Amino acid sequence: MDQMKTEAPLEAHQEKRLVAVEKGRAIQRPELDKAVVAEIGKHIQFVPDILDSFDVKGFGAKHYDLMVLAAAIEFADRRWRRPASWLRNLHVTIPVIDHACWSKPEVQSSLRSAMNFLTGDSWRFDFVKAANASPIGWRQVPLMFDQPKTFAIAYSNGLDSRAASALSGPSSEALCIRVAGTKQRRMDGDSHFTQIPFRVKGFKGKESSFRSRGFQFAAIATIASHISNISRIIVPESGQGALGPVLVPLYNIYTDYRNFPTFFRKMERFTRALLDCSIKFEQPRLWSTKGETMTAFLGLAGKKHQHLIKTRSCWQTRRIVNAERRRQCGLCAACLLRRMSLHAAEVVEPSDTYVVSDLSAAEVETALANISDEADRDIMVEYGSVAARHLDHLAAMSDLPDAALRPFASQIAAATGEAYELTLQNLRMMLMTHAREWRTFLSAQGEKSFLNSWMDGGRYDRSK
Repeated sequence: MDQMKTEAPLEAHQEKRLVAVEKGRAIQRPELDKAVVAEIGKHIQFVPDILDSFDVKGFGAKHYDLMVLAAAIEFADRRWRRPASWLRNLHVTIPVIDHACWSKPEVQSSLRSAMNFLTGDSWRFDFVKAANASPIGWRQVPLMFDQPKTFAIAYSNGLDSRAASALSGPSSEALCIRVAGTKQRRMDGDSHFTQIPFRVKGFKGKESSFRSRGFQFAAIATIASHISNISRIIVPESGQGALGPVLVPLYNIYTDYRNFPTFFRKMERFTRALLDCSIKFEQPRLWSTKGETMTAFLGLAGKKHQHLIKTRSCWQTRRIVNAERRRQCGLCAACLLRRMSLHAAEVVEPSDTYVVSDLSAAEVETALANISDEADRDIMVEYGSVAARHLDHLAAMSDLPDAALRPFASQIAAATGEAYELTLQNLRMMLMTHAREWRTFLSAQGEKSFLNSWMDGGRYDRSK
């Protein structure tokens, strides 16, 4: 992988400095002359019409500051390539309007704790007094809803968000916050906040892992919830998506904690210190597989298979999924989990849903026959084999003794507040259900399916 190229030891551990500055202003301190500069309005660009959707009663300086912080964090995270040892030392300076608040020790310590845990880096933050007031927050337009909202949910066009939103309460009570980076057409479920209001531009991205995305999504959801007087944010991910990356991490890569309960407790501590409020991130589907979540959704009055078929799970944007019309690749981790989950819920998708449709083929070359470019085929094999082994290794964890699951159960119990024994029981039940769904799905593809040839080997470490 490019991101794992070896750097000289001194360069790898050298502190990387980013200074965010207000539009038209230069760095004032000589010692920062060698720092990378991100200018608000040039490198950090706010989208006017999207930003206007946040310009409602209750929006304050701290909300705008938090947006600038999230954008600056993205800039730093994507600007510097990771060394082979993964960890980077990142030092970010940000202009803030409410300087007194951001100077509080609890705000700074809780922010660092959340970011270090999430990304596996060492972060430092300096906050300087901004010269200009926030460009929004002056209109204070009342935020009017037809019916009071009781919960917020970071909403996408994916299976989990579609199902978890419906399972959490009536659609009229849900504040659906779109966390897409690009503008998309409004869909059923959208209510007010339909896009992340900023873009980070002006540099050549060198790092693709973008682990800070989890902070960005949580921050935007927190802002929208706070100004809407909502204290509950629903995290829609089911058990495999929330816990799988921690239970079965990749070799030599820092564990992905973006949907893990411990990260959300750290975010709650940070937002409580910053906003002086108690906003909770809830994970109601933590102990359910995606297949169980889809089945529960279909058990609701009026919910049909078509509501799930119309969603999108694939994260690929390469030309192979956009050749004729936008389709889903069918082999990446998100697609394989989607396909096995819909199979468990007895939902049959149209045959042209996926670029790689036939998983029963004996040879992967046959399944990839409609992909002409050799490099694209190689990438699909890499994505697919890693994804299949991940799901298989996660299934194998259902057979592990309690002692092997204890570290995970203890960490989850500490974050959720559940009793250890109950957490261990729930974890094992989720893994057993996943194993049953995965093995049933594999069996449905036939003994000669190329998926079966991918089950040996891999880049995963269950003992981590």
